[in-house]
Amino acid sequence: MKTKEKFDFFIGPCVLESEPLAFGIAERVKLDLAPLTDKINVHFKGSFDKANRSSINSYRGPGIEKGLQILEGIKEKFDLPVLTDIHLPSQAEKVAEVVDIVQIPAFLCRQTDIIVSAAKACQKFGRKLKVKKGQFLSPEETSNIVEKASHYLKKEDILLTERGTSFGYNNLVVDMASFQTMKSFGVKAVHDATHCVQRPGGLGDSTGGKRGAIKVLARAAVAAGADGVFMEVHPEPSKALSDSSTCLPIDEMKDLVSGLVDIYQVL
Repeated sequence: MKTKEKFDFFIGPCVLESEPLAFGIAERVKLDLAPLTDKINVHFKGSFDKANRSSINSYRGPGIEKGLQILEGIKEKFDLPVLTDIHLPSQAEKVAEVVDIVQIPAFLCRQTDIIVSAAKACQKFGRKLKVKKGQFLSPEETSNIVEKASHYLKKEDILLTERGTSFGYNNLVVDMASFQTMKSFGVKAVHDATHCVQRPGGLGDSTGGKRGAIKVLARAAVAAGADGVFMEVHPEPSKALSDSSTCLPIDEMKDLVSGLVDIYQVL
């Protein structure tokens, strides 16, 4: 009987608010999920800059220098692979030198220069590239992302992420058939459990969300064939400096991850 491949999780705060907070979350991720390490691959995620905030007054992050310092510290102290976003082609090499997975935000998924720069940097440093499917893009169109990146990377080093599609204002819908479509291009498909429940601009000057839908959609996505789950967690979501409406309380992380693994194992 073929051994089932480990399921991928990408977990951490939306933004790297501070070094103590990031280290505290990384420690919880490491300790709480340790009993599942024979079944899952766990990555710590955290953004050094949130460049697409609704309001100019919203907190964006510590910046690339401090952010990479925090991520490097987490890699060393907790032996966790790390992931972060880039927003400019010029950031690709600097970030790929430190992190294990370079992520392209959804709004930039069609920008050829940033895809190519990130893919080249990942090739140079032996990293993986994770691209979020834009809210405006069909699953079929992600084949173009794969085509651009695969000039420099093997397909096993490319991940696509479903984070919902906009069919109007202030709401996102996840097409559960999208995972099989994206996987048909020879890459892994990941479910973004917390961003897909956002209500973009729903609070006027910030994004709202439906936190209560996180678990049910995550379970459905795993059952539909997702290869991994991306989720943002926080010890006090209401106080989070970014995506406070959709961060999962970190105390609920372990049970959710365990349940998702059970579904994956049963398939």
